[in-house]
Amino acid sequence: MTDSITERPALHSPLDRGVQGVIGKPIDRVDGPAKVTGAARYAYETDPDGTLYGHVVGATIGRGRIISVDADAARAATGVVAVIVDDARIPSDSAGGAEKGLPGFTRDISYFGQPVGIVVADSFEAARAAARLVRIEYEPGEGRFDPAAVDDVDPEPASAFVKNVAIGDLDAALAASVVTYDATFTTPHHLPAAMEPHATTASWDGDQLVLRSSLQVLAGARKKVAGTLGIAAEQVRILAPFVGGGFGGKTGTGTETVMAAVAAREVGRPVKVALSRRQTAQLVHRRSETQQRIRLGCDENGKLLAIAQESTVSQKDGRGFVEPVPFGSLPLYAAAARRFTTGLRRVDLPTSGAVRAPGEAIGTLTLETAIDELAEMIGIDPVEFRRINEPASDPGSGKPFSTRRMTDCYAEGARRFGWDAREPKPAQRREGDWWIGHGMAAAFRGNFTVESRARVRLGGDGRAVIETDMTDIGTGTYTIAAQVAGEMLGLGVDAVTVTLGDTDLPESAGSGGSFGAGSTGSAIALACETIIAELAQRMGTTPEDMTLKDGHAIAGNRRVPIGELVGNAPVAAEGHAKPGAHTPRSSQASHGAHFAEVAVHAVTGEVRVRRFVSVCDVGRVLNAKTARSQILGGIIWGIGYALCEEGVIDPRTGQFVNPDFGEYHMPVQADIPHIDVHFIEQHDAIANEVGAKAVGELGISGAGAAVTNAIYNACGVRVRDFPMTLDKVLAGLPES
Repeated sequence: MTDSITERPALHSPLDRGVQGVIGKPIDRVDGPAKVTGAARYAYETDPDGTLYGHVVGATIGRGRIISVDADAARAATGVVAVIVDDARIPSDSAGGAEKGLPGFTRDISYFGQPVGIVVADSFEAARAAARLVRIEYEPGEGRFDPAAVDDVDPEPASAFVKNVAIGDLDAALAASVVTYDATFTTPHHLPAAMEPHATTASWDGDQLVLRSSLQVLAGARKKVAGTLGIAAEQVRILAPFVGGGFGGKTGTGTETVMAAVAAREVGRPVKVALSRRQTAQLVHRRSETQQRIRLGCDENGKLLAIAQESTVSQKDGRGFVEPVPFGSLPLYAAAARRFTTGLRRVDLPTSGAVRAPGEAIGTLTLETAIDELAEMIGIDPVEFRRINEPASDPGSGKPFSTRRMTDCYAEGARRFGWDAREPKPAQRREGDWWIGHGMAAAFRGNFTVESRARVRLGGDGRAVIETDMTDIGTGTYTIAAQVAGEMLGLGVDAVTVTLGDTDLPESAGSGGSFGAGSTGSAIALACETIIAELAQRMGTTPEDMTLKDGHAIAGNRRVPIGELVGNAPVAAEGHAKPGAHTPRSSQASHGAHFAEVAVHAVTGEVRVRRFVSVCDVGRVLNAKTARSQILGGIIWGIGYALCEEGVIDPRTGQFVNPDFGEYHMPVQADIPHIDVHFIEQHDAIANEVGAKAVGELGISGAGAAVTNAIYNACGVRVRDFPMTLDKVLAGLPES
């Protein structure tokens, strides 16, 4: 196999043989009826006999130490069954590796809301009321609650997912540039505010623990819970057939999961625990705020000579995650001199973790705004400027791209949007009291294949059953899994039953990082390949000479119902997908281009997004409807990051002051126009067996910058302290 992607033969993609015609189609979600009728049961909606309710008790200071705890009033309260507080079994944080489990209890308080106990009662209301009766005396300490005020910065944290990059002489390249750019941006804390609360219902049967929990990745959670409780992983079964959103917040194992298990073992009855919205901000995790200095330099033709994105983020003590700010920026543009760094400040705040599109969401928001500014400075159209700086290979590693249709996304997006009618000079178009502007930005999301397993069984009734511990967090996993198997086995989607979210089933990648569909879909496809080989043998032919369609096997002059071919000897196989030897030889990612039209009120500074067009390169589209839905959701997140989302922490106490849907502002239906999403489809067999690449997080990347650039084009206002709330826009509006 040669190193050149264009010279080597295409890798094997099992789906290419399918002729059923269900893959890629906009098939409705197979789990939709269960969800709209209430038949789908979520973690908190299960009620084993004798279920009790738990409420977490959290610290009311941001830094210090517990002196004493008085829980007598809580224990005496009506309906209370148990109070477990100031106890070694209570995890103090959601930190720790999957094998090690959660860290044990400590009287040292390092963030506001840190769990110190749980109250169990016969009703949710009784548990919550009694939790407020627990009296805790603290010795307050001086906290580091304002990251910007922390002088000590680790310039190269060892745990960073994206390591610092320094290629070429940046300063010399900037000095040689005809036009240079140097500006600092800030982004705030963000919260992964899923609609379904973080919840667990725990029950014990002897030494066996069953958890019905709202989690994205079950295998890792199983190991972490077992490690925390000091039991074997085989003693833990986690069920999560339906998860109401995750956005990264449910990739780890929260304290509510372990607390429910501890409480259930203590009282000998099932216990359910759900975090309140305010507790979610404290006990799950946040996206770190960032400070990003961006420097760019180009020659007289607009060719980038230098690019730098130097950032600082924050994290609490004991946690290793570092927001990978430059992850989406690294491969975007060609420039010989490159510097991408991320420094870390330690703070006494809730854990920083992976929120949807970690790195890209806020790294492209700033870089794509800066690229727009530089394009204007050199006098080149923003689309053309990006085309000029499109790399031929990964500019950091030199690796060839598996597939990359970025310039096609630019061209198709510009055509669909009507970019050629844009006024390049700001504040040129006015409709009544509204300034009208157009902006665009590039989108990037790295692609991964994560080890996954899935079992497929084909029975004598001609139906297939898929089993894997993969989760569906609202992304359409049930439907996509059925489509992959249906396409390969020649079955309609209604002839495929999909069972997900159970650790008794084969271990998958789980949902997160936009790798779930590609990884688990590949495991399903590989299992189907084995089944097809067996069916071909029974037909007396080869897989290549057999067609499976509409429930029949067709070879030579024979057409046999699949159920008849299977008979009383069901066929089963387990597929095992993992990165191949070829994987590290190429650079894999999804790409896209966003185009936005906004209106800015000339008097109030209010911003309305009026039109949005997005064109995306995501490899093979497994389901056109669910893929479009994922891009839509990502774009809405990007718009929110540009205009309104902002987690605010009181620098005196370390407490989030807006950790609810009333004050943590997000876009709603009235804020979002019709969004035109179009896919440029090219199967990427290098990425995985199904040829699909990341979808969910691609929509966020760059979407906010398309809006900020459109705002500038409308009224000439740039804001580098996000979000662009109307007070910040108002300050720079031109005189009417």
